[in-house]
Amino acid sequence: MKNMLRTLFSVSLLLSVSLCSHAAVILQYHHVSDSTPASTSISPKQFEVHLQYLKDNNFKVVPLSDLIEGIKNQQPLPDKSVAITFDDAYTDVLTQAKPILDKFAFPYTIYVNPGIINRNENNDASHYLSWIQLKALSDEGVIIANHGYEHDSMARITEGLTQAQWLTKQTELLLKAEAVIKENTGQSWRYYAYPYGEYDVAVQAWAKENGFVAFSQQSGAIDLSTDLTSVPRFPASKPYDKISGLRDKLNSLAFNISLKDEQAETIFKHKEAKSITFDIESGDFYKSALNCYISGLGKQKITWHDDKSFSINFTKDLPVGRVRANCTAASISKPGRYYWYSKPWFILKSDGSWYHL
Repeated sequence: MKNMLRTLFSVSLLLSVSLCSHAAVILQYHHVSDSTPASTSISPKQFEVHLQYLKDNNFKVVPLSDLIEGIKNQQPLPDKSVAITFDDAYTDVLTQAKPILDKFAFPYTIYVNPGIINRNENNDASHYLSWIQLKALSDEGVIIANHGYEHDSMARITEGLTQAQWLTKQTELLLKAEAVIKENTGQSWRYYAYPYGEYDVAVQAWAKENGFVAFSQQSGAIDLSTDLTSVPRFPASKPYDKISGLRDKLNSLAFNISLKDEQAETIFKHKEAKSITFDIESGDFYKSALNCYISGLGKQKITWHDDKSFSINFTKDLPVGRVRANCTAASISKPGRYYWYSKPWFILKSDGSWYHL
């Protein structure tokens, strides 16, 4: 009887680890072109290399809605699932990316700014898709989602407004954008990608209050524990477009990491933030295998408080601008795969002013 109970417990534990280790990845692109800014572009040739790799390695490329609705309903995600997304609705998504996507029959999502599309509707030289083009894509099954009415950073409050006043204004614009998208495409998913990936805790609460799933631009896999107010996406344009780097990201697993109180904040003045403490649930890795890197600072020393909490005391002040901490650890139960978590910060200048976009 003891042996049977021990066996049942072992099976249950393995099943639990297996289900928790199921993960999906969302890829973020902007331009697919050889003639657009490198920092937001991938060449059509390299984009096809990405898709061929997905096919050859048995990744399940699924609509974004399959992943998000699965998390909402707490239904286990198919392991190694991938969703493809494009921000800003540039015309090269239609002229360059779509033929390649159609070749592989891969679904995808386009985040749009209705105000920008409206202003360019009669501009033959526009770099943005028109509503007619977006409606045709929508009719083919492409998900059309919200990137804000304009392309306003949610974190950069207009001078003279309180954050509450700013969020009230942005609520009107967010809902207006969703209504315009529905009017022109018939779709209303209430999926919202933060422009520039900038947000803070108050903005996360605002997105939730308005019934939106919000997507960020920091790296990381997703699973049933993912916070739907800051869903991570892996940027896959240059300089992150090489398969050698993308391979580990596509095979990554989601860390169940949480941040409490001030630790969850993202906006600090230069020299204000000195350390961070993470709470972590997963035990499917060795503590000694956990590595955390911060952009501009390099590898950081990790101090464990107990089995479910660790801290980083920054070796230097976080640099002004967009900063990321990327923490990874090799999985024990899934050899060759890594847990991956990214924490963003938006570090202001010492006088409280913003860095340039």
